[in-house]
Amino acid sequence: MPVLPFIEPGSSLHRHRWLLLGAIVGFACAWLWPLQFMATLEFVADAMLGVSALVIPGILVSAWVNASGAGGGVRRAFSGAPLRAIVLASLIGAITPVCGVTVLPLMAGLLAAGVPLAPVMAFWLSSPVTDPAMFSVTIATLGLHFAVFKTGFAFLLGLGGGLVSASPIFRTWTAEPLRQGGLAATLTKESHCGSPEFEMAIWRQAARRRQFANEVVAMTRLISICLGFAFAAEYLMQQQLQPEAFAGLLGRESVWAIPLAVFVGSPAYLDGYAALPLVRGLIDHGMSPGAAMAFLVSGSVVSIWGALAIMPVLKLRPFLLYLALALFGSAATGWIYAALS
Repeated sequence: MPVLPFIEPGSSLHRHRWLLLGAIVGFACAWLWPLQFMATLEFVADAMLGVSALVIPGILVSAWVNASGAGGGVRRAFSGAPLRAIVLASLIGAITPVCGVTVLPLMAGLLAAGVPLAPVMAFWLSSPVTDPAMFSVTIATLGLHFAVFKTGFAFLLGLGGGLVSASPIFRTWTAEPLRQGGLAATLTKESHCGSPEFEMAIWRQAARRRQFANEVVAMTRLISICLGFAFAAEYLMQQQLQPEAFAGLLGRESVWAIPLAVFVGSPAYLDGYAALPLVRGLIDHGMSPGAAMAFLVSGSVVSIWGALAIMPVLKLRPFLLYLALALFGSAATGWIYAALS
């Protein structure tokens, strides 16, 4: 059933139907529970102000990377010796924000161009975990220690996945990973991300300045909406849950904490920015740091939305290999972080 079916498709209201729906729900909550609504707004405002000093620099860096054309270097970095390509793909994926809506077409284009699956798999596993904006938000919500390790795990996850994909054991699985028709054939024609030429001084060209401004606005809107709803959910969760609610299943004493976090994180994870304050609330209520790391990594790498997007592009065996690497790698990051924290 469509959202707000009484709105005419193609109209301005239809394009902003989710914001309109959110406003309707907000007005309803303010009418029914005014005191709770005002307390939630106050919490959200304080939390947003508290993270702004760390989030703003990350937004600017992300916008500059896209406007400067640095994302276009991804394709060139994937060529060359296999080990070098895997290391570079993992490193670039761990630290570089690639255009979110074109990650899938980019990967399909690389595979169609003859790039081996190993470096593509390395980038695919490492890129969703973090980027400069995500790194800054993670520091603000979960601390510098957690953010640094999360970035390091993103690189190691990509590196491990790339090396496994390059193994002779899976040679028959990875030889021709792309489906020959359907959605994959369409996506390969749309692979692009930013300018093809790198230019550090983006202020010298009007087009790059416009793109930078557009990226800043888009990223600011995305983070503001995601964090706003997430901080509200965190506040409501703190009001409703008892501190010991998750201690038994996801606490330090549970041997099932990290596997459970991986399998819960995969279907439950919706957005990286929204997940961070929610995980902070879960930690406050007994979730172990290792389970928190496993939840965030598994949710970003193999969320149900990401898996459904990849399934029409990859053949069955490469897709199963991707799922196995993502799930096992996410669990491994949780176990390692639990041992080090």
